[in-house]
Amino acid sequence: MVAKATDVRLEVDGLQVHRGTSHVLQSISLGVGGEPVAIVGRNGMGKTTLCQAIMGLVPATGGGIRFAGRSIDGRKPHAVARSGLGYVPQGRRIFPSLTVDEHLRLVSRRGRVRWSVDGVYELFPRLAERRDHGGSALSGGEQQMLAIARALLTNPRLVIMDEPTEGLAPAIVEQLVGVLRQLAREGTGLLLIEQNFGVATAVAERVMVMLNGQIVHEAPASEIREDDEVKARYLGVG
Repeated sequence: MVAKATDVRLEVDGLQVHRGTSHVLQSISLGVGGEPVAIVGRNGMGKTTLCQAIMGLVPATGGGIRFAGRSIDGRKPHAVARSGLGYVPQGRRIFPSLTVDEHLRLVSRRGRVRWSVDGVYELFPRLAERRDHGGSALSGGEQQMLAIARALLTNPRLVIMDEPTEGLAPAIVEQLVGVLRQLAREGTGLLLIEQNFGVATAVAERVMVMLNGQIVHEAPASEIREDDEVKARYLGVG
């Protein structure tokens, strides 16, 4: 299902990114609206560079990016985040010397907001139990919960998540899938970058396939889940 124009929160139009002599992103165009969207693909296809370009962490060399009807081209990452885009980077990027609670208090906002520290503790009870533990003492699953909670505390309208289930045990993956579905039901936009095809199709309503810096296929999750030819050709999934 393609997002209706009135629902589009994030619009990427003909995005180009070069790194040295490498043409990493080649005319990427996509829209993310009220429905959760996933981008799948093998390693090295440009998925993380796409996330970084949207968030202002790497410069685009062509094309445009709009969020909530306004251009965010060339903005600094903190300005992109203030516009309502949240980001959960690959690798979690947790500070080892800060406790769980310190991580959360560092980014929490005052006033009438959707997400508070108490709210994310309710969403992730395990973090509440570990609130006084340092980042280096957390398991991989706990670190990922913390990375997601930290992004939610910026009270974004849309969250970009880069490989949120990478390296996690199946039980933790299942728990995170439940959380992502809940966020989508409650109106938080999601752009999910995933190698785990099962996770992508379990969370997203629409799935895009990325190959060599290009979007080469797009379909509803229910359709691509049953498309053995696409899975074998682009993803190596039997």
